[in-house]
Amino acid sequence: MKHYLLFSLSVLFFACGGDQATEAEQPSRPNVLFIAIDDLRPELGCYGSEIAVTPNLDALAAGGLLFNRAYCQQAICSPSRASLMTGARPESTGIIENYTYFRDVLPDIVTLPQHFRANGYETVYSGKIYHGRFTDEEKSWSRKPAKLAVERPQYPGGYALKENQEAYLTNKEAMKKKYGDVYGLGMGPAYEKADVPDYHYGDGYNTEVAIATLREMVADGNDQPFFLGLGFHHPHLNWTSPAKYWDLYDPAEIPLAELTNAPEGGAAMGLHASFELRVRDGVPDGGEIDPELSRTLKHAYLAAVSYVDAQIGKMIAALEETGMRENTIIMVWSDHGWHLGDMGVWGKATNYEIATRVPLMIWTPDMPAGSRGKTSDALVELVDMYPTLTELAGLPLPDHLEGQSFAPLLENPGQQWKTAAFSQYPNPALREWAANPLNQGMRETYFGPLIEEVEERIQNQQGNVWNRDLFENHLMGYAMRTERYRLVVWKDRRKPDAAPLFVELYDHQADPGETKNIAGDNGELVNELRQRLNAGWQASRVEVQP
Repeated sequence: MKHYLLFSLSVLFFACGGDQATEAEQPSRPNVLFIAIDDLRPELGCYGSEIAVTPNLDALAAGGLLFNRAYCQQAICSPSRASLMTGARPESTGIIENYTYFRDVLPDIVTLPQHFRANGYETVYSGKIYHGRFTDEEKSWSRKPAKLAVERPQYPGGYALKENQEAYLTNKEAMKKKYGDVYGLGMGPAYEKADVPDYHYGDGYNTEVAIATLREMVADGNDQPFFLGLGFHHPHLNWTSPAKYWDLYDPAEIPLAELTNAPEGGAAMGLHASFELRVRDGVPDGGEIDPELSRTLKHAYLAAVSYVDAQIGKMIAALEETGMRENTIIMVWSDHGWHLGDMGVWGKATNYEIATRVPLMIWTPDMPAGSRGKTSDALVELVDMYPTLTELAGLPLPDHLEGQSFAPLLENPGQQWKTAAFSQYPNPALREWAANPLNQGMRETYFGPLIEEVEERIQNQQGNVWNRDLFENHLMGYAMRTERYRLVVWKDRRKPDAAPLFVELYDHQADPGETKNIAGDNGELVNELRQRLNAGWQASRVEVQP
């Protein structure tokens, strides 16, 4: 951007012996408001949803730049967040499931907020930025968030309604007696509609904390730029939202998924049995999710999206009230998409478009007027956010980054861009939704019959190739999205040079819903695309003209 380019040139000029600039002449470095949303597919008005009520995100997109084809690097929380926060891809971080802390594998890697902190920024967060307990308190964050005078109610299981609390406690206690305190065993309902204030649930409370933190930093008056992360848990399960957001929707008008079958000829291991949803109280352990429950579940998801949208509106209003909006970059992203019955699946954790495509938008104070409100069809990835924000802030780029800054797209959203986006996921059919192999408790309770069905389906397709250890522990699907195609190559991760066990190819020009695998009829095209996949992300980069 011109403003930050001017800043960089000024630094270079004075480093070479120019006259010292006065304080008034030096432009201030931009603040960053970094907004993370969990499990949000592009189910927003600004992405063409005919049902989603999202006025605040729609307004942000109308004044900024919306990316229509943004992709995560793995459609599960911790691997996705470890990748985008470190600027390195899952194959480099080694994080492919939710239970490994990236610092245990890469203790010295410099994260995005850590880099800003090292370059003079105050860095602070509220809510979910990293996954779970892997918050990187010591290295990434320079400041503790504000403490509110009003405490958030401590509801059992996060439920405000007594009947849901009791269901959660009863289920949890029964599972703990048999298996110990294992996450995923003994869950409460998938959703809740309660007439409570926004701050009674986590996302509303964390937004109030972020606003209070912003006001504290402004009151400090030290002119130190800030990197403020605000992370939302919704629309991750459980979909617990205040009643007023449910009331924005007429259930009768909520459309259900239209393409509910698995891809014809697709990988038998490419889809899971909706594990994450099925552990919830009130959801059948097996079989189809009937239309009535499906509509309620989608209603709950949409209510959660509107709840988050309202909190984002409050945060942006606070930016304006404190006078910070005009020097703050706002970036909004989701860690992965979510199947809402699409392909017959509920949840994330696949290599398909519906799970890997994410909302991504950016607003900067000095975007060209001609770029505001535009939608870019350029292929971009979440791993690109680190270099983008670094460039926009005028900071040096760390050497380890494996993405490409999309800052030039803010000047020209329609320019030629990189040729592919890359994702991966280990066998979702035989793993929990956290991407780790199924534990014994899962096998003996919710998923015993489901796993038998899945294994039989894989064995019928794979024949003599079937091996339980290989398929549960070492199989990886590597996906590449080009302008026209999605390629998914299933390989033994231990043998990167070996031939794939199975290949999927989907033509988005003829089949945007990925309903038919055409790899078997297009051998030459598959070989060409496999070569591009093997060449990796480096070969997909575009050379940006200065």
